[in-house]
Amino acid sequence: MTVKPRAKQKPAAVCGFHAVTAVLHRTPRAVRAVLVDHARRDRRMAELQQAARRAGAELRRVDFAELDAAAGGARHQGVVALTAAPAARGGRELLCHVAGLAHAPLVLALDGVQDPHNLGACLRTADAAGVDAVVLPAARACGLTPAAARAASGAAVAVFRVANLPRALRQLKDAGLWVVGAAGDAELSLHDADLGGPLALVLGGEARGMRPLVARCCDSTVRIPMRGTVSSLNVSVAAGVALFEVLRRRG
Repeated sequence: MTVKPRAKQKPAAVCGFHAVTAVLHRTPRAVRAVLVDHARRDRRMAELQQAARRAGAELRRVDFAELDAAAGGARHQGVVALTAAPAARGGRELLCHVAGLAHAPLVLALDGVQDPHNLGACLRTADAAGVDAVVLPAARACGLTPAAARAASGAAVAVFRVANLPRALRQLKDAGLWVVGAAGDAELSLHDADLGGPLALVLGGEARGMRPLVARCCDSTVRIPMRGTVSSLNVSVAAGVALFEVLRRRG
């Protein structure tokens, strides 16, 4: 039997000074190369090149056309880092990860987010809010694609993909986490919910929100109070509102 070799994984592009600096600082081993505009020689560019050398990354001075091609249409400011696509761990690793934390865990579970840019924005927000783990279902959801990695812009939050999200949520409950789902029709406001202890926050996908089976695993559901005419928020915006409310409560 002939075994086909695995396709070589295409590196993800991280674009812009802030994002490239972040990935060099947080996950330097993931950086395969840093591409910089050969014509730009200001202080900011010199500092970034020094950061790339300290991280041990390959440094390439290229023209703008090559930078545009590497960025895939994203705004790059003359700087692109080519990185290994982030790897997701599984359910067993999730439980070990949560059990090993010395503080009250904060987990974000995303049920069926399909758009890679939304996923990337959620990862970036989760990183900024100090989330310990992001949990994704293995099926019917966007994976950690290069587009998601670009949108995440250097976020280093731990990601776990599970075969059965309801089971993973039940296991988190058994581990002592309070599971709270976001739903537009919930009676309890986010501002009145108990968010202070070990917590798993569950948000649904763009089209249908949380699946009923996932919603039944939640200890409670909350709504984000809104005063305008729109009926719902983009999932990444909702993640930001909810996570930073948790952060505010935790001081």
